Amino acid sequence: MDAIECIKSRRSVRRYTDEVISKELMDSIIDVARTAPSWKNTQTARYVVVQDKAMIEKIKDETLLGFEGNIKTLAQCNTLVVLTQINGRCGYERDGSFTTSKGAAWEMFDAGIAAQTFCLAAHEKGVGSCILGIFDDAKVADIIGLPEGQTVAALIPVGIPKFIPDPVPRKEVSELVSYK
Repeated sequence: MDAIECIKSRRSVRRYTDEVISKELMDSIIDVARTAPSWKNTQTARYVVVQDKAMIEKIKDETLLGFEGNIKTLAQCNTLVVLTQINGRCGYERDGSFTTSKGAAWEMFDAGIAAQTFCLAAHEKGVGSCILGIFDDAKVADIIGLPEGQTVAALIPVGIPKFIPDPVPRKEVSELVSYK
């Protein structure tokens, strides 16, 4: 599939078959995702692949802040990618100052680029995904044993889709753009 088709046909998939994503398939997705651009090529994104059902269950039960949509999605998956980022590099200069007024917020910008690149690579390889943002970062980090100096940026359940959701309505270009 070409890039435009991949972007336009990717959906947030929340229901998966029981098929386990192999290490080889996951590594091939991450091999593509690692090419995502980042602030001054800092490459701060890291991927923790969780396939231990007890650990996924613990994350589902203890970290989703009661958000029912995310609880249902994690109940459906047998592979969860925890996207993390190395702290204090992205957006920072070597002396600790910032070049941009966005300060440390640039870290999440780069994490978003990494998450979308990961999801597009997964889609191209027949793997569904959904980026989750409502969770307790510190509890997830504790459960997965995240090394000090990293932060959880997103949870990305993945799997072979049970079905592909219909596209949702999108705003027209005229509502999104202005020219000066």
